[in-house]
Amino acid sequence: MRIIARGTLRDFVESLRGSKDQKAVKSALDSWFHQVQSSDWHTPADVTASYANASMVGNDRVVFNIKGNAYRLVAAVDYHRQIVFIKWLGTHAQYDKIDVKKVNYGD
Repeated sequence: MRIIARGTLRDFVESLRGSKDQKAVKSALDSWFHQVQSSDWHTPADVTASYANASMVGNDRVVFNIKGNAYRLVAAVDYHRQIVFIKWLGTHAQYDKIDVKKVNYGD
């Protein structure tokens, strides 16, 4: 899978500079990135086979738990083109305030 865009992950980690979570979140996101990058997903079932705790929202949206569910990552998956688009990344508390079906990075 190709992931658009890794810079989003780097920017998020940088936004945590000075917090106690920064190193753990960086490690969790690096692990997520490399696992997804090496995946070959063709259906939502393929995603949940890789990530049992992933939540499917609609036809293409997936919510991943990051760092033991302290953070959430929302992505849109284009199975045909093998692309994962990062749509949103934040804390669990912030996640509770968004519309996961409509949110886009920068919202």
